[in-house]
Amino acid sequence: QVHVVESGGGLVQAGGSLRLSCAASGSTASSYAMGWFRQAPGKEREFVTAIGWSGVSPYSADSVKGRFTISRDNAENTVYLQMNSLKPEDTAVYYCAAGSRGRLWEDKYDYWGQGTQVTVSS
Repeated sequence: QVHVVESGGGLVQAGGSLRLSCAASGSTASSYAMGWFRQAPGKEREFVTAIGWSGVSPYSADSVKGRFTISRDNAENTVYLQMNSLKPEDTAVYYCAAGSRGRLWEDKYDYWGQGTQVTVSS
């Protein structure tokens, strides 16, 4: 069993930056691929970015490429999402997920956090 907890959300002006953290507990957490998804009001949850257990070859949605960067620290069982040049359309609840059972961009993950709100004001 892996427990996933996100932190770091908040309110930021357009063009600003935020860094989200995702702490995964459990002895096998460092062996899992981990991803970030988001859900805006009235919209379906969508893929943002993901990273394999080794930290190489992260994969990101086109909408965030060049602005968002995912990284991980396996010693701390933590994944980070650095978000730069934020736009109002990035406003959403951001969810961290661990343990992909499919392609990294598919929401077929075994473990999900409760989410953290990110609000970008114009």
